[in-house]
Amino acid sequence: MRFGAHLPLIDFDRAGIPSLPDYVEAAREAGLTAISSNDHLVFQRPWLDGIVALASVIDRSADLTLATTVSLPVMRGPAALAKAAAALDLLSGGRFVLGVGPGSSAGDYAAVRVPFEERWPRFDEAVGVLRAELTDAGVLTMDRFYDTPTLEPRPSRPVPIWIGSWGSPAGLRRVARLGDGWLASAYNTTPHQLAAGRDALHEALRSAGRDEAGFPIALATMWMYLTDSRPQAHEKLAALSTMLKREPDTLADQVLIGAPDECIAKLARYAEAGVGTAFVWPVGDSVRQLERFGAEVMPHAR
Repeated sequence: MRFGAHLPLIDFDRAGIPSLPDYVEAAREAGLTAISSNDHLVFQRPWLDGIVALASVIDRSADLTLATTVSLPVMRGPAALAKAAAALDLLSGGRFVLGVGPGSSAGDYAAVRVPFEERWPRFDEAVGVLRAELTDAGVLTMDRFYDTPTLEPRPSRPVPIWIGSWGSPAGLRRVARLGDGWLASAYNTTPHQLAAGRDALHEALRSAGRDEAGFPIALATMWMYLTDSRPQAHEKLAALSTMLKREPDTLADQVLIGAPDECIAKLARYAEAGVGTAFVWPVGDSVRQLERFGAEVMPHAR
């Protein structure tokens, strides 16, 4: 299993957003292979813009893959997102992966005055626009919601487009039909559910005449805090469950909060379920947490 790190776009400790260059440097030194950013316009906590944050660390990222996990083309507009994605790919020398999803926050849609109930048809068409702008594939859109302008400069190679899905049958068929990879959500699945989703995805790929071998499966938003203190782990888990509005007992089995050996065991179950890359997101003390993850977890998580 390989590992990426979400940029620390949320101020968990209420001490300000950590230094992004220092965080990326820590990720590189820890041996992670990717840096990613997520989209929200509005959230329970202040949320730094993901595209701008990712662009700000290109020069410090060296050979790390840059990714969005996920960005929201319906909220941003697919043409504007395609323009940003092409720039990120060109400026990084072809190291960018565009992960996209419809988003699950009605607040984000209200902020841009797009009906939340239209998110699925808009998303399908938006991916068609992105494919037309960023890859060599034909246009998949019916032009109900969006035009497909000719944008320049184009990326130097087809940009991979990964589709976010929590693992529903319809979502996995969408991944197989439109995507170059599947981005699952760590706190919205379990290893058992993910393994079932992997099998359903492979069946959908075969039905679509696509090769399942080598089709990437990644696990995003894997919240993480390594500590040998059970009271501290409980405190971090309680704060996270409040922010996400999830039951702490359920969340405890889906995130990496606790002792390193417990986290290694959880990652092993996800690896057995088919996850090739997991994107961790420290919920505080971000740089130090990446350092600990690289030293105490990664060498044993294979």
